[in-house]
Amino acid sequence: MDSGYRRSRSDRYREQSKDKLSQNMKKKIRTTMIGAVSAVEDHFGPLIDQEPSLDEVFQKIRADILDKGNHQLRNVDVELSQYEVEWKRHTVTMPVRPFKGEENE
Repeated sequence: MDSGYRRSRSDRYREQSKDKLSQNMKKKIRTTMIGAVSAVEDHFGPLIDQEPSLDEVFQKIRADILDKGNHQLRNVDVELSQYEVEWKRHTVTMPVRPFKGEENE
């Protein structure tokens, strides 16, 4: 195999690994953001229903959580650009033996 091809393939694999990690990190941040908003809504929902003026406070809290989370989402790729990432996938090496009657070439 040509060393240029091997290097190109390795670079492409690293880039794909970094993209995969970025997507996974962003998904976790989004899940945390939505979970936080949901928890506030669950705990304060009955109070908001009783006192409509609290809805404005809830909307500010919600916006603040989402703004801070979106800021962190944008920072993921900036942070990852400072690293070389390679996914360590699980591999198994199995021995290969020729069938009876086959010649070793």
